[in-house]
Amino acid sequence: MVSQHIAFFEEPRNPIPGDLVFRALTPPREIILAVNPRVTLEVIEGVLRAAKDTENIVILELALSEMNLKGGYTGLTPKAFAERVRKAAENVGWFGYVLHADHVTVRKGTYEEIDNVKRELEARIEAGFTSFAIDTSYLFDVSKDNIPEQLKRVIDVGTELFRFLDEKIGHRNYGREGEVGEIGKSELTEVEEALYYVKTMKENGVDLHWLAINNGSKHGVSVDAEGNIIPQLGINIKRTVEIVQALWNNRYPTRIAQHGVSGTPLHLIAEAFPKGMINKGNVATYYMLMVYDILRIYEPELFKRIYKWVVEKYKKENIPEVEIFVENSKNAIKEFFNEFEKISDEAKQSIRAKAYADTLLHIKAFGMEKTARKVYDYLKKTNIKYE
Repeated sequence: MVSQHIAFFEEPRNPIPGDLVFRALTPPREIILAVNPRVTLEVIEGVLRAAKDTENIVILELALSEMNLKGGYTGLTPKAFAERVRKAAENVGWFGYVLHADHVTVRKGTYEEIDNVKRELEARIEAGFTSFAIDTSYLFDVSKDNIPEQLKRVIDVGTELFRFLDEKIGHRNYGREGEVGEIGKSELTEVEEALYYVKTMKENGVDLHWLAINNGSKHGVSVDAEGNIIPQLGINIKRTVEIVQALWNNRYPTRIAQHGVSGTPLHLIAEAFPKGMINKGNVATYYMLMVYDILRIYEPELFKRIYKWVVEKYKKENIPEVEIFVENSKNAIKEFFNEFEKISDEAKQSIRAKAYADTLLHIKAFGMEKTARKVYDYLKKTNIKYE
């Protein structure tokens, strides 16, 4: 007989609100796997199959640059992505996922840009997204010499957009992620910056579940001249722990959303990452490069055309071709969208299988243990009606 919590998430239902998962996994003991499945339905199917077989909840997400009303660089709109995820869930029979709008980014803070971001948020609401990352970290004012002035626009615009979400959604049952330090910058986020940001957002009526910081990570991966991924070892665990401890000491339950996980060795995550403090781990480039590796074997002619297009379009003097490809191959997803849809059944099955196996490894390394049961038990205990 199937356990109640498994049967619950096998039944067709809407994506899980991110705030419910956050509260259900309290006290936090794991890193929740958050996958950016940029390429093909089969990646999502493999991820969800692994989640189902291990009885876990996962987060499926795409950033504003990847997915927007114009298609982003994946060719997917919010509606199209939500429908792709839904189809994968139906194929697998597992609806234990949060649908997250990652990196809804404001870069300049002009009225025109903010209005456009609001249109993008509305499109995500209509598509059924249940968690949102508002990234205003680019508005950090380096010309100021104190934290309140440096973070003023970061907080003001972030507050405006979260209030917009509250108004349009009509309730606060959704995941909220903010970002205080731009990922990839050389300067690490200071404890005082993170604490002031979360505190002021709270005073403005915005309770943040997850906080993205600059703790030494970078988006994507780096490779050597032969195309081997150079392990990312720069994540500053000490600073990360200091920030979370300061938040918790001040009674803010906010946890860290760790960006740039793709290049980090899984054994390092399993052995050294402070699970729970780091509570959401974003993995994107890893799964994309996995698909390209499979296409290179199963669809060599298509891979050659993609490789040639990327290298010729983005070539730089004295930069190895393989490095150019890894750095820019995400931009080929939209260009070859129809070809990705037409790959052979054999290639599709290989993608499903590899995504499944790799997701099992991530789930284990992230310390996830039957989170679906925990979420189900929380829903029943609190009598929350979730269809």
